[in-house]
Amino acid sequence: MRSFFKSKKFLLVAVALSGLILGIALRGLFEPSVEANKTPPNHYQKIGILLKVLNFVESNYVEEVEIKELVYGAIKGMLATLDPHTNFLTPELFKEMKVDTSGEFGGLGIEITMKDGVLTIITPLEGTPADKAGLKANDKIIKIEDEYTDKMNLMEAVSKMRGKKGTPIQITILREGLTEPKEFKVVRDIIKVKSVKFEMLKEDIGYVRVANFQERTHQDLRSALTQLDRQSKKYQSKTDQPQLGLQGLVLDLRNNPGGLLDQAVKVSDLFLEKGIIVSTMGRLKENKDVEYAHKSGTWRDVPIVVLVNGASASASEIVGGALQDHQRALLIGTKTFGKGSVQQVIELDDQSGLKLTIAKYYTPSGRSIQESGLEPDIEVEQRDPKVLKEEAEKLKTQKSRFREEDLPQHIKNGKKKEEVKKEEFPQSEAVQFDHQLQQAIGYLRSYEIFKKMYQPKNKQVSKK
Repeated sequence: MRSFFKSKKFLLVAVALSGLILGIALRGLFEPSVEANKTPPNHYQKIGILLKVLNFVESNYVEEVEIKELVYGAIKGMLATLDPHTNFLTPELFKEMKVDTSGEFGGLGIEITMKDGVLTIITPLEGTPADKAGLKANDKIIKIEDEYTDKMNLMEAVSKMRGKKGTPIQITILREGLTEPKEFKVVRDIIKVKSVKFEMLKEDIGYVRVANFQERTHQDLRSALTQLDRQSKKYQSKTDQPQLGLQGLVLDLRNNPGGLLDQAVKVSDLFLEKGIIVSTMGRLKENKDVEYAHKSGTWRDVPIVVLVNGASASASEIVGGALQDHQRALLIGTKTFGKGSVQQVIELDDQSGLKLTIAKYYTPSGRSIQESGLEPDIEVEQRDPKVLKEEAEKLKTQKSRFREEDLPQHIKNGKKKEEVKKEEFPQSEAVQFDHQLQQAIGYLRSYEIFKKMYQPKNKQVSKK
């Protein structure tokens, strides 16, 4: 029986969690049968130098050394001369990578990335140990226990922060506004990462947040859309409106570090009937591939806004790029991360792994987003929710402008004021003061209004 990892295509991005999705792009993952090309004769001389150094160090170094550690160090050094997504995985790190796509692990519950060479928190997941302990977005992790992080890569940091439920770990951070490092004691717990969350924003506008691309993301997204459509029709039936279901959708891919390539393709296919979704191009023929959309299974045609930002990477950029190129969705937010390369992970004889960049991927129009990222159709910077809340409170206390109805002896309209219907789907503060999300709702509302304005009027047919 073929293993799950041997048969899957992966696309994980440049960000990782202390136990969430690791940021790499992987395809044809964990192939133990992959063989390297024959070594050219002129390479043997250089390999001989490496063997001599290893032998000399093992025999003459001031203290006894493990040959395994020397070999691992040599491989790491060799791969460090290549791109940042190519590296060597020790057996322990390789095992951690296999856990990443399951959506459940023992850890802290924070998304991390390397920002300007420093291990930085993207966001703590709501309700997790990291969130409860007080860790915040943009905190810079400088120490894990007593070890400084300046020489750690993402995989090593993730491995150190994971652990058994109930075990404590000390994290030292630098935070803007603090004059000195701050220590946090966090107790690990089982982190269950929910890939898809959803809610109704208005009576006919749904919201779906995809946190990362796991094994069931496509199925969970389809289920979410079905439930949102049902909720919308239920509301419409109560208000004697035509039961049309959802008339707009916000697909939130902000801070989505990526995940499984096949799930990114299936999510894109859910909204596209035909055409290219993504293509990959490498030096070898087997590293060239094209994924197409299929008409069957396509969800119904409703206007879509996709929210993106600088932490939307790899698999989320594939979805955003595909929907943007096919003019199936409007991208709102800020420029994405720009992770456009594909990695293959090969399992080695001692259960260690080699993660090697083998190709670049391209959007349907042939764009490479490597380094450049996706440019949103409408750029909207996020605003501080606290500031927006303060501004809203000020407006409430301000005296409204003088209007006709305030004039003494003004002419009455003669019509009774209609009672304002209560909002069926009250918005949480997180939604109310999310500036980018509110802009997305506004654009969907505008589209709906203009569509009604310019749709052909039904002609009256006379009966004879």
